[in-house]
Amino acid sequence: MTAGIYSARQKLDSLIITKEFGGQMTHKAVDIENYPGFDKISGFELIAKFEEQMKSKGVKVLYDEVKELKKEGEIFSVLTEEGKILESKTVIIATGAEPRRLEVPGENEYIGKGVSYCTTCDGPLYNGKDVAVIGGGDTGFEAAIFLNNYANKIYILEYGDAVRAGKDNQEKASLIEKIQIITSAELKEIKGDGFVNQIVFKDRKTEEEKILDVQGVFVQAGYQPATSFLKDLVELNERKEIVVDFETFETKTPGLFAVGDVNNGRVKQVIVACGEGATAVIYAYKHLNK
Repeated sequence: MTAGIYSARQKLDSLIITKEFGGQMTHKAVDIENYPGFDKISGFELIAKFEEQMKSKGVKVLYDEVKELKKEGEIFSVLTEEGKILESKTVIIATGAEPRRLEVPGENEYIGKGVSYCTTCDGPLYNGKDVAVIGGGDTGFEAAIFLNNYANKIYILEYGDAVRAGKDNQEKASLIEKIQIITSAELKEIKGDGFVNQIVFKDRKTEEEKILDVQGVFVQAGYQPATSFLKDLVELNERKEIVVDFETFETKTPGLFAVGDVNNGRVKQVIVACGEGATAVIYAYKHLNK
């Protein structure tokens, strides 16, 4: 959306193709407290403000999904899921990342029946129930803090020997008696009887398998960049992120840029993604002027 705002200011003929606006911010479990200009604001509210500002600049939007991207000569060709073919001289990839699956027995079977990847979407369904949050990073802790509004007991399971969440989130969680942190925990299986009722995990220090009785499992184990449609137009690193020039955010293909959580930047923050979107448009404008 920031790229859209900047493209409109540069008087570029641009189009945003998206299924929806917001990405991970829409599903953020706690308020955003580090975006300049807002002491505290929900992800949903901030997205609404972005979208309103962008559309007020006259940015065109196509509600669709990109299936394939090609380049012939100097022209990019975009094929959408609905069969539209669009051509452009520059493209900015801002597809973000999708929740990473755990690939353990029972995960796929119980999606929507106790297994969830979105705390804000499904948290209210677990009022008075015991739940497990898989992942001890900031998203895992934020999920647990949010679930305090509903759940009876919240277990945070972290694979490593120590949690990875920032001090601020750790301090908030430490004040909530419902939250119990379990480190060195490797999830082995999700069990149920039509609906989740247990998880099995291994204590990596003792090699002992343990069971927790829970009615919900919230997977917060990181994200997988959405890059499958790009094929050989970009170089990917070991995490499947797009490798970019960090001055311009251009990929190995001239005129093709990648910004936000989809690229190989190490700092995954809203304000950083916004800055990258603005920078990419400025360099896309320079590319067009050549």
